[in-house]
Amino acid sequence: MLEILTGTGLASAAGLNAYVPLLVVGLIARYTDLLPLGAGWQWLENPFVLIVLGVLLVLEFAADKIPGVDSVNDVVQTIVRPTSGGITFGAGASALSGADLAAASDGGSWWPVVSGVVIALVFHVLKAVARPVLNAVTFGAGGPVVSTVEDVVSFATSILAVVLPILILVVLPLLLLVGAWAWRRRRRRAALRKAGAENGPEF
Repeated sequence: MLEILTGTGLASAAGLNAYVPLLVVGLIARYTDLLPLGAGWQWLENPFVLIVLGVLLVLEFAADKIPGVDSVNDVVQTIVRPTSGGITFGAGASALSGADLAAASDGGSWWPVVSGVVIALVFHVLKAVARPVLNAVTFGAGGPVVSTVEDVVSFATSILAVVLPILILVVLPLLLLVGAWAWRRRRRRAALRKAGAENGPEF
């Protein structure tokens, strides 16, 4: 149960920021005994990998704060974030369960990786859909603020997923509610624009 909560929390965080949970997993595994990674995942705690992830995090942090660029970045991250979700779910779950999923030959043991990809993809889509709406409503001013909040939430969720995974039962529904609200708001705005275009200008 705990390994599922840990993996779910890490994958959710990856849907908001691909590199935060990867760094959290790598750093915790390298410098503490809280997350002993299996042999197939120990590359995450390699110093060179951690440095590369740190550089990518800085680039992601900057790109996601610029209106317009953030939407282009979201397109690129459509592959990166789900991949991160699969890796972090697999690494986190295997560390707690003791099963080295990356090294296993049984295809059924890869379900955590696939689950992580799906979970991260869901959160990525919600984030990517909500951002253009936010930029339009706030004339670009709200994007950097919300992006910073997403980074903080991603970091906090990653830490909780490892230290107190039971709290993911509270955090995950809240994140889904916010994402669902943003999705409905986007659909409402799209419907209003369509109605305005069909009615045409009034004279």
